[in-house]
Amino acid sequence: MDLKDQLKNLFPEHESENTEESLENTSESDLWMQDDPIICKYEKRKGKPTTILEGYTGATEDFKLLAKELKTKLSVGGSFKDDAIIIQGDYRDKIMKILKEKGFKVKRVGG
Repeated sequence: MDLKDQLKNLFPEHESENTEESLENTSESDLWMQDDPIICKYEKRKGKPTTILEGYTGATEDFKLLAKELKTKLSVGGSFKDDAIIIQGDYRDKIMKILKEKGFKVKRVGG
């Protein structure tokens, strides 16, 4: 008997919400699409390669969700600072492919 079954026995009238499916659906369909392309550029910071995404004009919460999704899909570290997503490593090609599949316009800058 797993945890869900035990909770159903304790609270039989409670209807559970499937939070995983709702998070997946919101991340794909609710992001604001823009006319201008997102700029994907490569820099070296302190001798280490980084990929930087700039130029998103929607809500910062949507951009943070996009950053989290990219970091999860690529299994890399990164951060969101000053309206830019900073990904550790040179993943321009993979990031551009992921963003194009989502419907974003992406422009490659630097190399």
